[in-house]
Parts: sequence; structure tokens; C-alpha cells
Amino acid sequence: MDELVQKHFSAVDYVIFAVLLVASAGIGLYYAFSGGRQRTTQEFLLADRSMSCLPVSLSLLATFQSAVAILGAPSEIYANGTQYWFLGCSYFLGLLIPAHIFIPVFYRLRLTSAYQYLELRFNKTVRICGTVTFIFQMVVYMGVVLYAPALALNAVTGFDLWGAVLAMGLVCTLYTTLGGLKAVIWTDVFQTVVMFAGQLAVIVVGAHQAGGISEVWRRAQNGSRIAGLDLNPDPLERHTFWTLGVGGIFLMLALYGVNQAQVQRYLSSRTEKEAIMSCYVVFPCQQIVLTLGCLMGLVMFARYGEDIQPARTMVLYFVMDVLQDLPGLPGLFVACLFSGALSTISSAFNSLATVTMEDLIKPHFPAMTETRATLLSKGLALAYGLVCLAMAYIASLMGSVLQAALSIFGMVGGPLLGLFCLGMFFPWANSVGAVSGLLAGLVMAFWVGIGSFVSRFPTVAINTVPDCVCKRCLLRTRPTGLNALYSLSYMWYSAHNSTTVVVVGLIVSLLTGPMKEKDVTPGTVYPILGNLLFFLPERYKEKLCCPRAIDAQHYRMAQKESNGVLCLAEDNEGEDGEQKETKGETQAVQETTL
Repeated sequence: MDELVQKHFSAVDYVIFAVLLVASAGIGLYYAFSGGRQRTTQEFLLADRSMSCLPVSLSLLATFQSAVAILGAPSEIYANGTQYWFLGCSYFLGLLIPAHIFIPVFYRLRLTSAYQYLELRFNKTVRICGTVTFIFQMVVYMGVVLYAPALALNAVTGFDLWGAVLAMGLVCTLYTTLGGLKAVIWTDVFQTVVMFAGQLAVIVVGAHQAGGISEVWRRAQNGSRIAGLDLNPDPLERHTFWTLGVGGIFLMLALYGVNQAQVQRYLSSRTEKEAIMSCYVVFPCQQIVLTLGCLMGLVMFARYGEDIQPARTMVLYFVMDVLQDLPGLPGLFVACLFSGALSTISSAFNSLATVTMEDLIKPHFPAMTETRATLLSKGLALAYGLVCLAMAYIASLMGSVLQAALSIFGMVGGPLLGLFCLGMFFPWANSVGAVSGLLAGLVMAFWVGIGSFVSRFPTVAINTVPDCVCKRCLLRTRPTGLNALYSLSYMWYSAHNSTTVVVVGLIVSLLTGPMKEKDVTPGTVYPILGNLLFFLPERYKEKLCCPRAIDAQHYRMAQKESNGVLCLAEDNEGEDGEQKETKGETQAVQETTL
């Protein structure tokens, strides 16, 4: 089966797809005209710090589960087997570390933007560098996330390509601009339910048509698609337990630990405890999502064997093929697919508006009124929505370079993770080291990423190899030198790049004069070194600048002025240990007793 025959939507499918868009827009309109009506930046950007654990958890999940993942995971399983499932092993530490290290630090500092932390820990230059890097990362990724599912839908069903792009982009821009973070989180909840329903419908119907789940499993085993535990430590192997289970931890930390889109959700929680619980709740949900993607890939293999060349459009073709006699279900899966895109894009809009407002605009306009700041934040969300549509058009011109654009998201996340780890775990790291480390990490990331992409095009045609040489063995020869670096598994990119930032940052800091403990802003360093080096005498620990514990006074900072605008609210900790805050973003909180 070399050709994928084009399928068509029924009227019911169009209706279900339209209902998704209308419902998403309706949630945004509801929060635009209810409650505080998004009149303050606290409400618009942080949902007034009033969200409970469950919606925050589902929103965290939806942001991670983009349309690219919904299309990509089943295709990966179909082509290469279930080894990819071991990525789930990385979820545990990938969420446990953010829950107990990153969230307490960010939440207690009462931040709005994650990059405010970089100014508190280092200086304004480091904060701007981190913000600009994040904006570049998200702007490039937004267009691809919007365009890729529309392209797949157009290829399989003939659905108007730019009609789908505009519908998604405009609806997403509407509810994000009007409803703020609260609308984004609640639409994520709705879209997560749709995603689960769409995937389950396809798996149940597909498995039934294949003769049951046991038959699906038997065919997958016969086709060598059920993978065992591969403990090969070679970092050049694309997928092994170590690349997925260990390299994946760093990928998860870059996403759930320091990415503004996720940090903003933690900060919107009512209490620190609920923010931490959201990480625990999202863990089983992620396992379910990963399992659904794997099952769909196995059902696809049971149906087609090896007759179809894997492609991004393959999943949609399979869905249309399996569900063609069940009007409405193809529309449900397409709604599931576009829900993944909407949740990711809306998170990007909101987080981009936040960092632009808090990191690039407010420092230069300290006297800006709350009303004007809120209006400008909405304008920024709208502007990024239009930028997203422009990036989708650019993505359409890239052709085969789409994969390179997707890789940029992973390549930039690693250096940002390294920058935060440098500040949070190494008290002697200074601002010069931080900037040097970030630049070194970005150079390394793009060097390896672009080199990997270019090296896929062989300079010598295989057909020129003499017949006496086994061409298969030639292709499997272990690369050496720079080719080995370019052949590094993409799952190690985040670990490799973040490590580069930390190593270079520490070396430069030591050469330029390490930061003294008295100069470090209280509450910005997690005392991991102090705990690990407990056996050293105090005088050596002082030289290494290793604080051993974080106590409440570290976070009771009345105010830290930076260019006259960055103010930290003092935490109010009652007898129940929960954090309390007064209204107003920069108002100091007075300690009271419950």
C-alpha cells in the first residue's frame, strides 16, 4: 500500500470539529466577562493565584501533549517498536525534582516570570538573556505546532489547509487574549478530555477490527515491534533504556522545571502544596497518554503490517480508514488532534506575553498603572497570536526543514535548564559565568543539532561501494570524531547542553572571582551542595559557599530593588505552613497568626 488514498469528512465530523472551537472560545469569553474580568495583571497572567490542583495538573499535561506528539508517537511505535515506551521511566524523577526543588524556590519568591529569578540570583543582563532565548524558542515552535496538524489534515482529508490554520490561530488568540491564564487552564482541561476520548475511540475500534487486543499483540510480536529492555549504554544509539530513561529526565526537567509555560501554572496555584501536588497528579496521566500512543501504534501495525511508509500523515490516514463507517468519530479524533495544538499554542501565547511584560517592558516603565499594564498584556497576547500565524506561513515554506525547526525547541531548552541549575545549585557561580555558560550551551546546541541534520546527507553514494563490501555493515559502522558528536541521540541533547552551561559557567566564575555567600540573594540557592558535603568543616564550606538549609527567613524579603521595579512580596506563613498573600503584586505581606 504505497499510496494513501484521500478520505473525506462527513457533515457530523465538521460539526464536532466546530463544536471544539466554539467551546474553547466560549470558555475564554466566560472568563473575560466574569469574576475580576481580567482587570489586573495578577488575574490575567497568573489567574489571581487561585487555581486548584486538578485543573493545573491537566493543564500541565495538555501543554506537554502537543499535536506533534499525538501524530508522532504512534508513527514512532509503528516504525521502530515499543522501545519508545521506556521514556515513561524518566517521568518519575522528571517530575519529582521540579516538585521538591524548583517549585518551592519559585513559589516562595513570589515570581511572575521564571526569569525574574535570574535577576535575583545574578543580574539584569542574565535575566534578559534568558528571556530572549525563551522567546526565540517558543516563537519558532508555535508556528510548527500550528501548521503541522493542519498540513496532515489537508493531506489526508482535503480539509482546507489555511482554513484550519486560521481557525485554530484566531480562536486560540481570542480566548487567550480575553480570558487570560484562567481561560487557558480551563480550556486545557476541556481539551485534555477531548484528547483522551479521541485516542480511546480509535484504539477500541481499531483493535476490534483487528480481532481484539490479543491479536494486535500477536501481530506486533511477529513483526518484531515488541521491544525488550535495551541496556546498551552507547549514547549514539537513538533509543535505549539509558537514552530514554536517563536522557529523558533532563528533557523533562527542561520542560517541567524551568519552562515559563509550566512555571506559570505552578505560580497560579493557591498554595505551594497544591503546586507540588499538581506534579504528582500529572505523573499517572502522562503514563496513560504515553501508553495510549503506544497502543495506537501497535493497532496501526496490526492493521497494515509494513505496507505503509511511516509519515506524519499516517496516523490521520489510519484514523480516517478505521472510523470511516462511524460518522462523528473521525471528527472526534481531529478535535483531539487540534486540542493538542490549541493547548500548546495558548500556553505559548500567555507565557510569551508574561515574560515580555515582566522582563522587557515593566523594568523600563516602573510608573505604569495596573490598568494600562493589563491592557498591554492583552495586546501582547494578541500580537503573539498574529506572530504565530506568520510563523505557520514560514513553516509552510520550510518543507523538509520542519524537523529542524522542531529540534530547535529541544536544543534551546537544555541551555536554559543549565542556566537555572547553575544559579540554583552552585552558590559561587557569578553573572559573567552565567552569561558565558548560556552562550557556550547555545553554541554547542546549534553546532550539534545543525551538524546532525547536515550529516544525514551522505557525501558518497552507497551505490559506489564495491560489491565485496557489506553495505549494511558500512551503514552501521560506529562514527568517530565529529561524526560521533553529530550522531548523539537526540534524547541526550538536553543533558549534553545543560551540562555544557554548568561546566563553562563554573570555570568562568572561578576565573573571574566566585560570588561570596553574603552577596547571594537569600532564597535563590537550593542547598544541595551543603547537604551533600555535610562532612566538611565549616571553614571549607564557607569557602565553597555551601548553604546547608533553607529556612523561612530566606524567603521573608521585604523588597529587592532592581532598576527600581523588581519587588518581592514577603511571604506570610501561618501555623498551617501555607503561603498567604495580600492583593497587589508588589505589596509586602505582613506576617500574621491564624
